[in-house]
Amino acid sequence: MVSTFHGLEVAKRGLFTQQAALYTTGHNIANANTPGYTRQRVNFEQTGPFPAASRNRPEIPGQMGSGVQAGSIERIRVGFLDDQFRGENSKTGYYEARSDAFGRLESVMNEPSDSGLAKTMDRFWQSLQDLSVNPQNSGARDVVVQRGLAVAKTFNYLSSTIHKMQNDIKSEVGVTTKEINSLANQINNLNQQIAEVEPHGYVPNDLYDERDRLIDQLSGQVNIDVSYEDTAKSADPLAMGKATISIVGVGGQALSPASTLVNGANNTVNEVTVNYPADGTPVAESITVGTATYQVEDFSSQGKLTGLIESGGYMAGGEAKGTYEAMQYDLDKMATAYATAFNAVQKSGESLNSMENGTQPPDFFHIDESLSTDEDGVVRGLAGALDLTEEIKNDSDHIAAANGELAGNGGNAGELANVRDQASAILGEETTVSTFYESIIGTMAVEAQEAYRMESNAATLRASVNQQRQSVSAVSLDEEMTNMIKFQHAYNAAARNITVVDEMLDRIINQMGR
Repeated sequence: MVSTFHGLEVAKRGLFTQQAALYTTGHNIANANTPGYTRQRVNFEQTGPFPAASRNRPEIPGQMGSGVQAGSIERIRVGFLDDQFRGENSKTGYYEARSDAFGRLESVMNEPSDSGLAKTMDRFWQSLQDLSVNPQNSGARDVVVQRGLAVAKTFNYLSSTIHKMQNDIKSEVGVTTKEINSLANQINNLNQQIAEVEPHGYVPNDLYDERDRLIDQLSGQVNIDVSYEDTAKSADPLAMGKATISIVGVGGQALSPASTLVNGANNTVNEVTVNYPADGTPVAESITVGTATYQVEDFSSQGKLTGLIESGGYMAGGEAKGTYEAMQYDLDKMATAYATAFNAVQKSGESLNSMENGTQPPDFFHIDESLSTDEDGVVRGLAGALDLTEEIKNDSDHIAAANGELAGNGGNAGELANVRDQASAILGEETTVSTFYESIIGTMAVEAQEAYRMESNAATLRASVNQQRQSVSAVSLDEEMTNMIKFQHAYNAAARNITVVDEMLDRIINQMGR
């Protein structure tokens, strides 16, 4: 037979359960603006009925309910949306790094403008045209020297600035790897805290939230795959367990060899290192994750780290590649083609000094012989070291303006002016210095436009997925206020139920039998 105080127990359970729901609602409201917080709800469960189901139970019409209890406090979160968000976040991080690098490169090249390399070479060309008209004019010769210096210094400026940007990206890569390793260690520490709590039957929702927030941040740096280790048998069914995080390639394909950043099974972290040459060259050679080493072209994990490395420069198949490194090489190639062709025409003509002394004119541009020349004839580093020879800088009469022995003949000055529009074997068949420069600027513009477009697309997709995720997991104050009123009424009703049962018992105990 049911206890006399059964009604009090049912009402008490309802009171405590609604109270727990009110506390959870208050927790949601308090964390409405907390980054990474996931709203929580109390899962109500009916308690066991009386009498319990058994073979020899008392013969009564049916079972009687014994109330309610707070079964668990659950986070409202969808793992599928988390995976989608992290995939889009890694793409956004990659394209943000790429578009930022192109933006800086475009500002340095500064084309078209009145201060870019193209305009500087135009002014040099115009000064040579003026010299061809007045080959004996010392003022015209001095202008050619100054315009030539401007061309050399512009090459120097572009090369040195791009080299500095490469070093800046190298430093930023170092900061990014430190951030990756820091996030991995923080996630590993949370794994250990969670592992200490779950076997006791608790569900550490706030620790899960903090871990998910850190995983979201990590996904912007590299593309990751997250899995969870099985929890202890004594753990609550809602317990998530320890997270294992692996770095994966495009489309979630595993790297070869597999790359585990955070190992939840044994609580270890394999830190990421980007390796550069010992001489300080800002061109990445390889990437190490723990004991696994990858060539950059094999490390296909999209994210900020890869975007930075591809922008700054990296080694692939024994060659230096990358956005900034390619621009450096093109500038060296252009400087080599222009300087060697210009010097050849200069030495084929006659200067005022050579007419007087019977000597051959000196080179106009100085090409440092200590610089290496590759198999294509490009003098590596020439753009950063290009200068005029000392003879030209000290005496403008060394400029070979004539193509004969008459001082008033300015034919060779015209040939010097036309060097930029002559095809060069170094640049390619039928490719002139002018068209080559237009080509590299045009290529840069197209690649930059593509990077900007992809960044915008990736950011839009990330925002869309995040909005879906927030619609499920974020705290809605309107909804929480509605829940608060709902649970408050249920709490008041349970309290009123206790009052009614108390009055019934008072009638039986104190007023019957009088």
